[in-house]
Amino acid sequence: MKLIDTKDAVGYILCHDITQIVKDKVKDARFRKGHIITDEDIPVLLSLGKEHIYVWEKDDDNMMHENDAAQFMIDLTRTKDMSFTPVKEGKMELVADIDGYFTVDVNLLKEINMQKDIMMASIKGDTPIKKGTKLSGMRIIPLVIEKQKMEDLKKIINGKKVFDIKPFVRKKAGIVTTGSEVYHRRIKDEFTPVVKEKLADFGVEVIAHETVSDDTQMITEAIKKLKSAGCDIILCTGGMSVDPDDLTPKAISLTADKFVTYGTPVLPGAMFALSYFEDKVPIMGLPGSVMYCAKTVFDIILPRALADIEIDKEFIASLGHGGLL
Repeated sequence: MKLIDTKDAVGYILCHDITQIVKDKVKDARFRKGHIITDEDIPVLLSLGKEHIYVWEKDDDNMMHENDAAQFMIDLTRTKDMSFTPVKEGKMELVADIDGYFTVDVNLLKEINMQKDIMMASIKGDTPIKKGTKLSGMRIIPLVIEKQKMEDLKKIINGKKVFDIKPFVRKKAGIVTTGSEVYHRRIKDEFTPVVKEKLADFGVEVIAHETVSDDTQMITEAIKKLKSAGCDIILCTGGMSVDPDDLTPKAISLTADKFVTYGTPVLPGAMFALSYFEDKVPIMGLPGSVMYCAKTVFDIILPRALADIEIDKEFIASLGHGGLL
């Protein structure tokens, strides 16, 4: 930094806060460290008794100001469904423009944060988010940074998506309610309203509903009927345990083209089943815990499926970490 006459300071960057004191009214920083001095600032600085000030020496060819660096980082990480906040004290944030499923390239983010003088923080990935959610904040640590460091960052990211939002695209659901007790109206169906409420949170409409007994053929036919009705996600409730009459997992496996899992390392929700038709329409078997627990495996899987992200056995296995809900 260097000391210069205030009248010559236009375009320079302040090295420290400059405080304004007005008796009984204010005592606060009138100009913050990192502020780029303008023509309009000169009279104010002089009125504060600052005939001389410390500024960073200009080196526009090799150095970048923190505000410009923040914008540079935003431009490298922003995708089409994100906007950003105005720069404030060298920091900027990414904000969701849509509802969707937020993903993070965790390894790439870690590599970015291994770089000297650069930081980038985000909310957890694999998370459903609403429009307006703040997703990430980023800045450099010093007031100025070598432009080469920013170019190195650009090479590290290399067009890859550090952050992304997958919109919810599966909007038409069908429900198959299984169980002789419900089919014969011995008890009221308490499960379907819970599932409908969870779907409604994502703007999903239930366009078809079938109630069947504990019969493999009835269940498979009901699933096929919902598929023909145009449902792009099919949910089966009831009959998911290991009792002799619980036939839903078998029926799902017989109906689907690709069977992914019966069982997950998540509690509540271990007895969850997932399969796909050839055209990627998912069929899920929901364990009874979905009906009475606030959060189960269904709450983890559902938003990912609605964003049309295919779920494989490896992803299911990864849910064990954090799976004790």
